[in-house]
Amino acid sequence: MKILVVDDEALLVKGIRFNLQNEGYDVITGSDGLEAVRLVQEQSPDLVVLDVMMPNMDGLSACTKIREFSDIPIILLTAKADDMDKLIGFDHGADDYLTKPFNILELKARIRALLRRSGGGEKKAPGNILSIGSITLDLDARNAYRSGTLADLTAKEFDVIEFLMRNPNRVYSREALLDTIWAYEYRSDIRTVDVHIRRLREKLEENPAEPKYIMTKWGVGYYFRK
Repeated sequence: MKILVVDDEALLVKGIRFNLQNEGYDVITGSDGLEAVRLVQEQSPDLVVLDVMMPNMDGLSACTKIREFSDIPIILLTAKADDMDKLIGFDHGADDYLTKPFNILELKARIRALLRRSGGGEKKAPGNILSIGSITLDLDARNAYRSGTLADLTAKEFDVIEFLMRNPNRVYSREALLDTIWAYEYRSDIRTVDVHIRRLREKLEENPAEPKYIMTKWGVGYYFRK
């Protein structure tokens, strides 16, 4: 599946592109509304992630223009959380709306949902169930199971285990996990990663003291062993 990401914040675009490419998506990018309209016409992406506040042409105007020739799913990104702003976005043809700062895993879940709804998700998008060994995730219900038994995970714990399971055997530093899962939150408190890993082991490993899946690479970071 091809996804177009358009935002004038270069670092944000880079982070979204990195995470979506890790999911197997083909990602193209732009930096303003005019470019968004042109890329939809030229590249025929399967979905657009579009910032509202951009130079040259804002995201709402770009959304309106795109709707003149395409029914492609569009997710708007905005720094405004007001319900009226969301309604304005929907009136301009958006399918979904995400407020900054956002969790990258929530964005990926919104993308999967829209692709399934549009009929494109069955092609290449990840399935609704992610299972490795005795650990299974229901991605739609956001439930985790250990050997078929429901594990009571918090939202952030689910985010962490989903990310690690989607990238098995790949080691991530604490800083990388903070940037990916927490985004702008807790960036100065690296210990929050250790706490969540410990709790995940307690809830998902048969023997938390000798984990089988949620592993530490000493001096580097954490990974999910497949």
